[in-house]
Amino acid sequence: MEVDTAFFKSRRGVFKLTEMVTLFVAFVCFTVASRPKYIAATALEFVITFLLLLLYVLKLNKKFTFFFWPLIDAFNSVFGAVLFTVLSLIALSTYSVRGTLAGGIVGLMSAVVLCVDSAMLCKNITLNKLRSGTQIQKNQE
Repeated sequence: MEVDTAFFKSRRGVFKLTEMVTLFVAFVCFTVASRPKYIAATALEFVITFLLLLLYVLKLNKKFTFFFWPLIDAFNSVFGAVLFTVLSLIALSTYSVRGTLAGGIVGLMSAVVLCVDSAMLCKNITLNKLRSGTQIQKNQE
């Protein structure tokens, strides 16, 4: 199995790693505060982001072509951004332990990173357009 280490240096790779770090920190904060609902949501998003990262690093997206992976990644980012905005605002407004407050703040940071990632992914997705390489080849023929 081929490993694409250059993905970690790309812009998408940096955003995925940043998402994972902020989600992990939020997970630890919610775990310290022992908030099971917040822990479950944060852990689920962390696992999904980790699996998407593995998909791109191991180049499995090129093997499993029956899904349009960038679109699935964009949906995950949009859903995660909305989820963490709501979750973090609830955590911030109802905190009784400082861990919940810290988790809410880091969760909002995760929501911002997820928003930027989804905007970047949606900008790069071409659904019914010719890609630039295809247009160049047609012009040369």
